Formats: sequence, structure tokens, C-alpha cells
Amino acid sequence: MATKQSRSAARMMMAPAVTLLLGWMLVPLIMTLYFSFRDYRPLSGGDRGWVGFDNYMRFVTSSAFWPSVQTTLVIVGGVLVITVCLGILLAILLDQPMWGQGVVRILVIAPFFVMPTVSALVWKNMFMDPTNGLLAHLWRFFGAEPVQWLSQASLPSLIMIVSWQWLPFATLILLTAIQSLDSEQLEAAEMDGAPSLKRFWYIILPHLSRAITIVVLIQTIFLLGLFAEIFVTTGGAFGTKTLSYLIFQRVLESQNIGLGSAGGVYAIILANIVAIFLMRIVGKNLDA
Repeated sequence: MATKQSRSAARMMMAPAVTLLLGWMLVPLIMTLYFSFRDYRPLSGGDRGWVGFDNYMRFVTSSAFWPSVQTTLVIVGGVLVITVCLGILLAILLDQPMWGQGVVRILVIAPFFVMPTVSALVWKNMFMDPTNGLLAHLWRFFGAEPVQWLSQASLPSLIMIVSWQWLPFATLILLTAIQSLDSEQLEAAEMDGAPSLKRFWYIILPHLSRAITIVVLIQTIFLLGLFAEIFVTTGGAFGTKTLSYLIFQRVLESQNIGLGSAGGVYAIILANIVAIFLMRIVGKNLDA
């Protein structure tokens, strides 16, 4: 049992790390809030003074704001549906005894360790190129005209690329959860004559609920800031401009730090709204 002295010593040892972490988080946030109320253009006049909520009004009334929010939510939702559904399927398959099981698991998980820019470039040039891409050759083999993936089906293509990156993460978490399932439950259900679909629906899926919650929460946090894949593939064109990419345009392309900072505050608000919504809907599984 921890004593008062041991708890005090633990606090003293943790204090430097906690202080550094808080500074790492709070300093950028405070600077973002500060610049969001100022007209700051470093390459054209510098700091032009206090503008109040003008940056917030300009950003939210921009014609690109609400479409970028919608695009962000569509991408996040599409990737979550694909990774969770396919992740459950792959986790069940990888849990079955097979020859070379360890090698197969490594190959399935490997895409998660590929950098987003590299992954996007591979998909853009090797698979989705309308002239020399593998998908273009496949279309021609069946006598069809190749698809201009990144212009004709830009949003589904982007969802496909990001899903390929995050599917290994979901599979790994769900596979770990399946391996913790008591096999005696499945054996008892099978002996009672329960078909495979009912065993999955009433035993496996409820057991995976907490793992699915973790996958959804973690992926959502990272996907709300999706940027690299868009920058490499479409450059925000063809309806793929997310909120993060819109902020990038306002800050770097127009050199308006104040307007971009206001957009960053909106991104923080959106992330918190989505997080609260998810915690209320699916986060209760963590307490089950």
C-alpha cells in the first residue's frame, strides 16, 4: 500500500514530465489564440494590430468552410466504416490456424508503418495513374476505359488510400481482442448447434465492442487532421479540401497567420465536438 511519502516522491518525479507536456501543449494553443485575434501577415506588413473576432467571422463565412467540414466528416466516416468492418473480418481470418500465420500477420500489419506521403505517392503513381497505373491496365484488359481516379472519383479514392493505411491498426487491435475471447464459449455454442453467424453476432461482436470503441476513438483523433495524403494526391482539388487543408491554404498560401489561427481554433472545436459525440455514443463500452 502506498504511503504518503511514496506518493509525494512519485509526484516529484512526475512533475518535470508533466510540466514539459503541459508547456508543449499550452504554449502553441495560447499562441494560436493570440494570433487569431490579430491581423498578422509576416510577408506583407507584419503585425497590423488587434482585429477582434474579424478573423473568425471571415473564416466561418468563407465559401470553402462548410464544404471542408463536410468533406472532413465524410472522409472520417468512410474510413471508419471500412477499417472497422474489414478489420473485424481480417482479425477473424488471422485468428484461424494456417501455414505461415506469423508471416501473414506481419504482411497484413506492414502498411501501417509506411509514411502517409509515401503511401499516397504509391497509390497515386503505381495504382491510380490513368495511363500507366495497375488499375488502368486492369481496366484495359477487360476492355473498359481507365478511370481518372483522382479527378472523377477523388473522394472515394482518398478514402481508399487512407483506409489502406489504417486497416492494419484496426486489425491489430481487433485481433488482440479476439485472441482474448474464451474459446470455451464458442465451443459450447457450437456444441449447442448455434450457426456461425449467430456465434459471431451474439458472442464475438459483443466481445469486440470495447476494441471497436478504441479503434474508432483513436482513428478519429488522427483522421480529423488529415493533410499529407490530400497534399500529395489532389492538392485539395475535386472536392477533397478538408478543414486542415483549408487552414494550410490560409496560412502558407495567403500568408495570413491570423486567419489560419482562427481556422485552427475552429478545428479544435470540431475535434472536441466529435470526441464528445463519440464518447457519448460508443465510449460507454469502455465502462462495460
